[in-house]
Amino acid sequence: MTLRTRLLLALLGLVALGLLVAGVATFTSLRSFLLTRVDQQLSEARYPVLGALASDRQLPGPGQGPGGPRANLPPGTYGALLDSAGTVLSKVTYSYGQSGTSVPKLPSSLPSAADDSGTTIFNASSSGSSSTGFRVLVQRYPSQGLILEVAVPLTETSQTLDRLLGIEVLVSALVLAALAAASWWLIKRDLRPLEHMAETADAIAAGDLSQRVEPAEPRTEVGRLGLSLNAMLVQIEQAFAERAATEDKLRRFLADASHELRTPLTSIRGYAELFERGAKDDPEDLATAMRRIEEESKRMGVMVEELLVLARLGEGRQPEREPVDLTRIVSDAVADARAAAPDRKISLDPADGTIVMGDDHQLRQVLANLLANAREHTPAGTPVHVTLTAADGQAVLAVVDEGPGLPAGEADKVFEPFYRADPSRTRETGGAGLGLAIVAAIVEAHGGTVAAASEPNVGATFTVRLPIADESA
Repeated sequence: MTLRTRLLLALLGLVALGLLVAGVATFTSLRSFLLTRVDQQLSEARYPVLGALASDRQLPGPGQGPGGPRANLPPGTYGALLDSAGTVLSKVTYSYGQSGTSVPKLPSSLPSAADDSGTTIFNASSSGSSSTGFRVLVQRYPSQGLILEVAVPLTETSQTLDRLLGIEVLVSALVLAALAAASWWLIKRDLRPLEHMAETADAIAAGDLSQRVEPAEPRTEVGRLGLSLNAMLVQIEQAFAERAATEDKLRRFLADASHELRTPLTSIRGYAELFERGAKDDPEDLATAMRRIEEESKRMGVMVEELLVLARLGEGRQPEREPVDLTRIVSDAVADARAAAPDRKISLDPADGTIVMGDDHQLRQVLANLLANAREHTPAGTPVHVTLTAADGQAVLAVVDEGPGLPAGEADKVFEPFYRADPSRTRETGGAGLGLAIVAAIVEAHGGTVAAASEPNVGATFTVRLPIADESA
């Protein structure tokens, strides 16, 4: 059963119950009122009836009786005078000329008096074929040994109550029918946004995460639900996008790693086969084969070590947090670079006493990789400038070369693993393309940023920003 049907049935059930309670209360109240009026008529009718029965047992005319006052009694009023044994001494029926008038069917044992006056009022059925009942008053006169019975037909009362009952049933049916139609329309209108949400949810379940539910406004409960669902969908879409980007990045990483590792392995296998084909018998060929196998093994070992470093950094483990003098690290790295390339001018402009929190070994690797990148990707003798400054609570390290620079639009890609500006992937201009990726991973782990900027034929600038250590900590 749908929510719309349940709501409609619940509403109609509550309204029907309310109408039933109201109808019963109205019917009961009116019936009590009408019976009270009939009881008053009985009390007023006993005197003319008693006057007619006690003085003359002939049937009197309407509204009069020998020896009694004039009275207007309801048609069908019945009166009887009985002795103490219950024998009818005389009786009268006020038919007003109507034929087939019914008389009450009295019980064989009359009810006892309800009060000290000896008066009892009760209901009785009709002795004829008519279904009309009577309201009966019994008045006892113990001193005379007589009992007076007066009965008034309940025809008008029954007709009034039947008419009221019919009106209540008809009105209740009309009210329920009108309410059902109006409620169905209102519920359908108010639940339409939920139906739209269900359709949107089906589209989302089919894979279209760009869908958004409507309405999405804070004024209504359904609108607030839409806002919550849309916020959740944004997060889900972002999570799926991040997962897709991660999977794509992983696929590229595996493809590049396979490509990079396959080359030295191919060389090693080729020289091993050359050794088996006879190079071992020629000292010169043997020496060349062993040298190349050793060189390719070392290069593959360096690549594997760099991959392991990237993998460890990608696990999200925080580096050691110790005060590190960045000025000393930069000075040592520049001295090492000058020793490795004595023909290249490498200038240094450091800021004294620049302390950062981090891992000494990893920060040294950052400087070493940046300087190695400048040496490997610029012509021999190209000057390199290293500066270290402090600004806005950050240590700013810049490595600037005067080489050919990066191709247009490539500055944002240099920190990707296995990226090389040379699309032919020759190794004459550098290594496997992991150095700058390691730099980016280490700097990010230290809460800093790294960026590259370049202009063709002007040079490239690599800028690292790290938070300076809080001296009060």
